Amino acid sequence: MGRAGTAAALPGIEDLDVDGRRVLVRCDLNVPFKDRRIGDDLRVRSAVPTLEALLGKGARLAVCSHLGRPKGEVVDELRLAPVGERLAQLLDRPVTAADDVVGDHATAACASDDEVVLLENLRFEPGEEANDDGFAEALAGLGHAYVDDAFGAAHRAHASIVGVAERLPCAAGLLLQEEVAKLSKLLEEPAAPFVAVLGGAKVSDKLGVLGNLIGRADAICIGGAMAFTLLAARGQDVGGSLVEKDRLDDVRALLDEADAKGVAVHLPTDVVAATAPKADADHDTVPLAGIGDRIGVDIGPESAGAFADVIAGARTVLWNGPMGIFEIDAYSGGTKAVAGAIAEATSRGAYTVAGGGDSAAALAQLGLDDSISHLSTGGGASLEFLEGKDLPGVAALRGGG
Repeated sequence: MGRAGTAAALPGIEDLDVDGRRVLVRCDLNVPFKDRRIGDDLRVRSAVPTLEALLGKGARLAVCSHLGRPKGEVVDELRLAPVGERLAQLLDRPVTAADDVVGDHATAACASDDEVVLLENLRFEPGEEANDDGFAEALAGLGHAYVDDAFGAAHRAHASIVGVAERLPCAAGLLLQEEVAKLSKLLEEPAAPFVAVLGGAKVSDKLGVLGNLIGRADAICIGGAMAFTLLAARGQDVGGSLVEKDRLDDVRALLDEADAKGVAVHLPTDVVAATAPKADADHDTVPLAGIGDRIGVDIGPESAGAFADVIAGARTVLWNGPMGIFEIDAYSGGTKAVAGAIAEATSRGAYTVAGGGDSAAALAQLGLDDSISHLSTGGGASLEFLEGKDLPGVAALRGGG
């Protein structure tokens, strides 16, 4: 990965003249949302430093974000007003929540002296995900400059990410710069030994990351349901566990490459086997060979201990994805063990990064979210960055307005 992906190559807010001007700020306020209540406000809190920095430079703000997947239609349950209320509390100043994105209300609010305006959910507009020129033009027309602080959406070539950056003087926000800089450390001469811990449901979601890490990482520990496709590729019986049969050849090729480059790939040797992925299902811990026709719902304690031992010797650690169905307490042991081992490694001076919503949720649940070097706010964006891709949102800032 070249210098194009690093924070040093990005314009920052110090490069923009914002005093007395309305600045369109793309944030990632896509928080867990149920019954009009925010479940976890991490992304709202993460947006505050950039907003406060711009306000401190005399800017007036037009904050915009998506929430959920309304697919170009107005969905009342996905309006951003409750997020605006939390944002107002964190900023300790009023936030004017517009009831449209580029309509009369938003236009009037952005033309006013109101310090902070929050536009309505971007994805209520079909032109957002289509990167429609007309919508991008209208959105850009609400401000004099543009700041992208939405790393979690930087892998999307949407109007608010790419189209606006092509039309206004633009810069990266503090969060986006931090994400790019800290993830770049994993790809640009990470301190060895570098250990990657990957989990989650599907190996197909992480083949690109696996391929890019082989040759960079010294060891890779793989848990979660994705481990069973790798185990099957090695000819092991995985019972009724999820196996992506169409990916077996790809996985075999990656395992062969890892062997050729001397990268140790650690897979589960024991599992929590259950008759169904449910809390009340019959389950017990068995060696992998004893899984029978059941499914694996967590790595077992022997595997968790082995992974922890590998992590203990690391100077750099990446973690993305749980080791099992951690939302169910009986199937959370592996994830808890890995989280604890990574927190311990951090305390000994290792550089540790966790990415993905499930990893972040597990750390928060265990009270360990402050016990790692960097907790990424980007899920898919983090993965694509770690694949070595030049994200559309990052590229747009380098070549934009």
